[in-house]
Amino acid sequence: MAKQFAGFEDDHLRLIAGQQMFFVATAAAEGRVNLSPKGLDTLRVAGANRLIWLNLTGSGSETAGHLRLNPRMTVMWCSFARRPVILRAYGTARVVHARDADWAGLLALFPPEPGARQIFDMTVDLVQTSCGYAVPFFEPAGERDTLRRWAEDRGEAGLAAYRAEKNTITLDGYPTGLLDDD
Repeated sequence: MAKQFAGFEDDHLRLIAGQQMFFVATAAAEGRVNLSPKGLDTLRVAGANRLIWLNLTGSGSETAGHLRLNPRMTVMWCSFARRPVILRAYGTARVVHARDADWAGLLALFPPEPGARQIFDMTVDLVQTSCGYAVPFFEPAGERDTLRRWAEDRGEAGLAAYRAEKNTITLDGYPTGLLDDD
């Protein structure tokens, strides 16, 4: 049932375009595995072997901390609609911060989002589909605006203070690289 591909094909792109969310997984050699659901208009397929996604300020920054130690990343989509399929992209990723030279160019790929924190640039070396026969049907009820309102209420200074307090180390104590000096 599972099939592997060297990169994204047109059928994969159609599946991705129809999904309202995706999941990202990373891990350091030791410690916890991180698996995060992502939504909003924060993902771009930039070629058969490249994914770019905008990360917004949140309660942790596990992905960034893990990638500093081990660049492996898996991104997954699962169809909750009629067609049962799971799509995974495997590869390596790098973190792009606002201080980096390519930040502005990559950020321009996305609509403005308050709280934009990092961009992850992933090189995909394997794409795999598998059945989604056990994935239930779900109908999207719409996007949540909670994160946007939360970020707007804090403003840039409040977001910077929040990130300094909550986003500089992972749950396992690894630095995330969010601040210039860590």
